[in-house]
Amino acid sequence: MEGENPLLVHEDKKFSKIDYSEKKLRNREFIRCEFLNCNFSKADLSENDFVDCHFMDCNFSLSLFRGTGLSGITFTGCKLLGIDFSNCNKLLYSFIFQKSYIEYCTFAGTKLRKTIFTDCSLKETDFQHTDLSESIFKNCDLTAATFVNTILEKTDFRTAVNFSIDPSLNKIKKARFSAHGLPGLLDKFNLDIDYS
Repeated sequence: MEGENPLLVHEDKKFSKIDYSEKKLRNREFIRCEFLNCNFSKADLSENDFVDCHFMDCNFSLSLFRGTGLSGITFTGCKLLGIDFSNCNKLLYSFIFQKSYIEYCTFAGTKLRKTIFTDCSLKETDFQHTDLSESIFKNCDLTAATFVNTILEKTDFRTAVNFSIDPSLNKIKKARFSAHGLPGLLDKFNLDIDYS
């Protein structure tokens, strides 16, 4: 159509220390690209596609992802604050999160099956109506994260901390917990559990 920019495809490129903050990216496709120390805070990344990309030490605070494709994405050491991942393109949607801050975000209503979260802070993140089956929360802080009507079947919480999950409001068949994590399943009963 007249006035529309053609699709710009980037393959196997490295982007380092680029400041995209408060900028709008349009009609871009990134395939097998690496982003190191880039600032995407308050950037509008809507309607772009990222496939098999790795983001390292990047800041995505308050970025917009409406219709954005994120497939095979690894976030390492990133700051992902206040992001609505539920608006992403559901056909291109798979992640690995490592040593990242994923706080005040929402994944509500999405499919995150077999997603691996390692050494992440997920404070006040919304997982309502999310399919997290067979996912792993390794050494993650889930303070005030919301789990309601969430599928947690075979999900591994053995090394996660500070979670509160009501078994009567979620599907938790064969989910894995350590003995120290059991109070997180009993919060609604307001019990005083003695570990001595």
